[in-house]
Amino acid sequence: MLALYHNAVSTCSQKVRLVLAHKGLDFTSHEIDLVGGGQHDPDYVRLNPNHVVPTLVHDGAVLIESTLINEYLEEAFPDNAMMPAEPAGRHAARLWTKLLDEKVHPATPIVTFAIGPRTLLLQQPAEVLEAQINAMPNPAARATRRSVLELGVKAPEFAAALKEMLNLLIRMEETLAARQWLASDNFSLADAAALPYVLRLDALAMTPVISSRPHVADWYHRVRSLPGYDTAVTQWMPAFIAELFRTNGEAVWADVEPLTHG
Repeated sequence: MLALYHNAVSTCSQKVRLVLAHKGLDFTSHEIDLVGGGQHDPDYVRLNPNHVVPTLVHDGAVLIESTLINEYLEEAFPDNAMMPAEPAGRHAARLWTKLLDEKVHPATPIVTFAIGPRTLLLQQPAEVLEAQINAMPNPAARATRRSVLELGVKAPEFAAALKEMLNLLIRMEETLAARQWLASDNFSLADAAALPYVLRLDALAMTPVISSRPHVADWYHRVRSLPGYDTAVTQWMPAFIAELFRTNGEAVWADVEPLTHG
């Protein structure tokens, strides 16, 4: 009934899997190899013309855009509700997902590709890597990808992108000082959407920017303690990718750490 085209490490895939797990929904898995360029395969592009993951297929309906997929799942499968009952709480949840979609998500690939898979991608033949970059439909994104792969954390785009991710933590710390979850008294679509970005900073060995914010750190622990977390995140993460991200993050932490202040 449900088929998910996704990737283990993709932030947007993680947040959809979190919702599926929280609601106890099974799905047929189709993993897309983002390093190998599977998102640009013509068969996949016919499902998702944006060349990104995830894509959910439900009873023949093809659904794209992770935030909208999660809202669809909430409406189609209302058990274990993940939107607050009161209108103000729903508004709060949507404000969080809007912030993530408009500010944080565009910054995350810049931070990620400047550190995490950079060494792996640079081992590919130049023509293979160039073909994958050229397959990206957005010219600005292509230019940024070339920049961060060439220059890493020294790329001119890196500092501003990292600041957007850190601004998320600042806002979360303020909100979580008053309650345990972002939009209401319960785990919601807002928390599922925010988790992958906090997780990404941790995966890239930027753990101090989380641990230095006690309310965010407590929230992060609560999310990872949820019954569906291992099913949605841990069980999908290849050990070699986790090790690669952390090793590469530790290698550049001396350059990154000064950018985390102010």
